[in-house]
Amino acid sequence: MKAKYKGVLDLGEQLAIANGDVKEENGILHVTGTAKNQYEKNLLWDKIKEIGGESPTDIMANIEVADTSVFANHIVVKGETLGKISKKYYGISGKYNAIFEANTNILKNPDAIQIGQELVIPNL
Repeated sequence: MKAKYKGVLDLGEQLAIANGDVKEENGILHVTGTAKNQYEKNLLWDKIKEIGGESPTDIMANIEVADTSVFANHIVVKGETLGKISKKYYGISGKYNAIFEANTNILKNPDAIQIGQELVIPNL
């Protein structure tokens, strides 16, 4: 099972999932840990479903979320806009104003974000 779900385990390491533990019992892989935020938890579940299908029966995952006050944190890179960031996290660019409103402490204009700024991506 560990070999089958290696992509999930590798992603967990990449995301630095806290308190991570993996055990195999009776043909079922048991994975536990704490993701930094809901977005990272979603990434893990997406990877589990990519490998095991929509309702896998050979893996049991109990992933907690350390910070439920935000959906994610994002560091701005070259070429990004709030619309592009909104599309990445919410699937649509039109929620850019929610990101702007959550970051008015560092943003004065939704069209003027800077490379390296750490933005809060709010829960919707």
